[in-house]
Amino acid sequence: MLTVFDLRRPGRRPFIVGLCSVALIAIVACGSGEKPVVPGQDNSSAAKASADTKPLVIYSGRSESLVGPVIQQFEDLTGIEVKVNFGSTGPLAATLLEEGGRTPADIYFAQDPGGLGAVIDMLDTLPPELLDSVPEWARSPEGKWIGISGRARVLVYGTDSLSEDELPDSIWDLKEPEWKGKLGWAPSNSSFQAMVTGMRQLWGEEKTREWLEGVMDNDPRVYPKNTPQVAAAAGGEIEIGMVNHYYLYRFLAEKGDSFKARNWFTPEADPGSIVLVAGAGVLKASDNKAAASRFLEFMLSPVGQQYFATQTHEYPLIEGVVPDRGLPPLESITKPSVDLSSLGDLENTQKLLRDVGALS
Repeated sequence: MLTVFDLRRPGRRPFIVGLCSVALIAIVACGSGEKPVVPGQDNSSAAKASADTKPLVIYSGRSESLVGPVIQQFEDLTGIEVKVNFGSTGPLAATLLEEGGRTPADIYFAQDPGGLGAVIDMLDTLPPELLDSVPEWARSPEGKWIGISGRARVLVYGTDSLSEDELPDSIWDLKEPEWKGKLGWAPSNSSFQAMVTGMRQLWGEEKTREWLEGVMDNDPRVYPKNTPQVAAAAGGEIEIGMVNHYYLYRFLAEKGDSFKARNWFTPEADPGSIVLVAGAGVLKASDNKAAASRFLEFMLSPVGQQYFATQTHEYPLIEGVVPDRGLPPLESITKPSVDLSSLGDLENTQKLLRDVGALS
């Protein structure tokens, strides 16, 4: 049973997400040398192996609704007990830094490279064969973390309010007075902060500050995260929001093509179209590295990657897995050249956001 816990709420009750299909079994065992649990068969040896294995502890900056089912699949198929602390990427990174070598975490699963970069010195080096399974841009140059799925930053817009020919070519244009009262953003969201960190790398501190101050002058509506921005754009509350691409596709899957919002991939190679990764690393302090390695292998197996492609509408990072048919090809996005491993300076990004009044 996948156990969910919160360090701030230690009494939180566990839950079960749901069972996986038998078709996944062979892939989970790949590279592990152990037999997976097979429903309906004699699993006594697998159960014994499970009983001898410590629980795998994951600190997840990805939400329970997005990754809970795929973590449950891993647990069901391997028999390895998993305990997950779901939280926000930034606060979990702060928790890890506070815990240091005493952390109970085996894996840090972050929403973006910024969170991973913040704890880079706490992460162990991953095996080359695992690192080589994803493109070079989607992994740490030092081999300390690896991308699990790709997510593009986009502008989401209301189709009742705007047509494509009215949309800005660059996120820079959102500081212009014509967008006053029409924008939404989520400055406390870790992916937004990763985008701003990339903006500082691409544009420098002064130009980034100028952009932030210009958007602030346009009185943007503040949201806690991405999902309500998409709903607000469709409902006419805002005309443009700043989000990760896949949130729209969750609405389209539920409500159909009549949903009145769409994504805009800015045609200029600026921070508004940066492609980030959700990624993971193994803590040096972990004493359960074999199970941690099996977990990362599963996330980067065809089964794990197909889950992200079809269920969360993110970009798979291994070859041979087809993205959601509604997504533009990753190579067609005019994305800027940003070193994802350099996005760990969240502290100075947060300071800048506070300086301009975007964060309290």
